[in-house]
Amino acid sequence: MIWEDLDAHLDKVPGTVSAYVGRLDAPPTWTRLPDATHYAASTMKAAVLVALHRAAEAGALDLDTPIPVRNEFDSALPGAPRFSCAQHYDNDDAVWDRVGGSAPLRWLAERMIVRSSNLATNIVLGQVGLPAVARAWTLGGARHSVTGRGIEDFAAREAGITNLVTAADLATLLGGLAVGAERPGPLAAPASCAAMLDVLFAQEHREDLAAGLPEGTRIAHKNGWVHGVRHGAGVVFPADAPPYAIVVCTTTDLADGGPTGEEVEDDACRLIADVSARVWAARHDLAG
Repeated sequence: MIWEDLDAHLDKVPGTVSAYVGRLDAPPTWTRLPDATHYAASTMKAAVLVALHRAAEAGALDLDTPIPVRNEFDSALPGAPRFSCAQHYDNDDAVWDRVGGSAPLRWLAERMIVRSSNLATNIVLGQVGLPAVARAWTLGGARHSVTGRGIEDFAAREAGITNLVTAADLATLLGGLAVGAERPGPLAAPASCAAMLDVLFAQEHREDLAAGLPEGTRIAHKNGWVHGVRHGAGVVFPADAPPYAIVVCTTTDLADGGPTGEEVEDDACRLIADVSARVWAARHDLAG
């Protein structure tokens, strides 16, 4: 069976590999350590996106009003000095080109996802606040994921304030967006969920989950990486089968792309792509 073969294959991988595969609104077909926590890397940006759209729905923020683009942020550690992002650690010079000027929140949120911009993430996070992101996780059905600080908040990190995800929580959050785009749900109105899916469909970092799919396959996804960590989380929309959630989280030495923020295809990327390809081959046999 494919799932036993996958488990046997992943048992040989050094470190921790978690996974979740299943139809939307149904029990998963296959999981592997689905509740094991991993450092979130940039996958936490999906929850920030949800928090932003919920704030816009409530009338607290206008996505199209330009706001200042500044590289200075409050630390999550009380009393710590303000911190800033490093451009060499980011993935999107387009946001840095706006420093000292302004940009609409909608554009910043898109750059946060499609290019995984750290600077854009911290600006958006400063607008919505950490409690709103925690609420997004809760409404998405997450049980263990935590967004405790912004990107590069080193004072908070050294104090033990961190960002964590699980494969099950990421699958529940992204699956909730896909379901919510079709009918009212707890995360946001259908129009907002559809708008968020459109951003996730436009993801430009496609070297892990998307690399395991046939060219042109629709996948709404967010990935994340730092040295020792590589995650891919998404919802795949086959033309010939119902959509399914797939998440692979790895904490492993195979993730050697490094902390430079560059798009690097490493062994962890290839591992996630291989899992994605095997699941795609079994897409007609998923329970649901």
